[in-house]
Amino acid sequence: MTTTTFCRAWSIRRADGLTLGFTDHDVTVRFGGLSYRPDHGMTARALVQGSGLSVDNSEAEGALSDDAITERDLLAGRWDNAELKMWEVDWSDPARRRLVFAGRLGEIARSRGAFRAELRGLSEPLNAAQGRVFHPRCSARLGDGACKVDLAGTALRIERQVLAIEDEVRLRLAEFPDHSGGWFERGTLLVLDGPAEGLGGAIKNDLAIAGAGREIELWQQLGTSLRAGDTVRLTAGCDKRAETCRMKFANFLNFRGFPHLPSEDWLMAPQAGGNRG
Repeated sequence: MTTTTFCRAWSIRRADGLTLGFTDHDVTVRFGGLSYRPDHGMTARALVQGSGLSVDNSEAEGALSDDAITERDLLAGRWDNAELKMWEVDWSDPARRRLVFAGRLGEIARSRGAFRAELRGLSEPLNAAQGRVFHPRCSARLGDGACKVDLAGTALRIERQVLAIEDEVRLRLAEFPDHSGGWFERGTLLVLDGPAEGLGGAIKNDLAIAGAGREIELWQQLGTSLRAGDTVRLTAGCDKRAETCRMKFANFLNFRGFPHLPSEDWLMAPQAGGNRG
């Protein structure tokens, strides 16, 4: 590979499968079934890689354009954690190429019609804490392999059309009397159709209003506005307490907490809460 035919190419793939390719060459480069366009959609800055398990460090930046990476999609979170690969490639013979980076997009900042995204290498997950946490509350996520609750159950999931939206975070739905107020708090909302299809959010409050339907409040807006008539799916929430696991989900056998641990006050001064006899 010579410097006269050297260029960079990078592909970025969203969770929904949409894949884009870009290059810093002045013509389109094609390999691996993808076309890498000489577009302003994205450029990559100098790459820093460690020889050990340190986190790779780099940034990607570019202009927000209607036919590539749009501000609307970034705000909606459609590019969050997107998979990114970068090659050094001989544009005269694309078969002669070398993969120099593989990872995902991290934190994304937007300003004045452009974006800047942190690139996180494959070693990034190694920074996560490992092992179990000894705590009275459950360490599993509702519905995961440790919890084993079937979220497809009719009591835990429901689909309804949005009747009205207020302040982008409060949704009015029809009544569903089989579920008491608060049933979906700490749960999730997923949009099934409309402009925000595929986006989801965490539920802050679930209020049953007598004669006025149900009000669901999200912790933050979705990025793409919901419309009246859009269909959403609500999934029940869990506060990680042993009592909730037993009474709400009938799943205490799979509880992953330690509800009988003594309190911090007892650990600091055991004689205050125990028998002295």
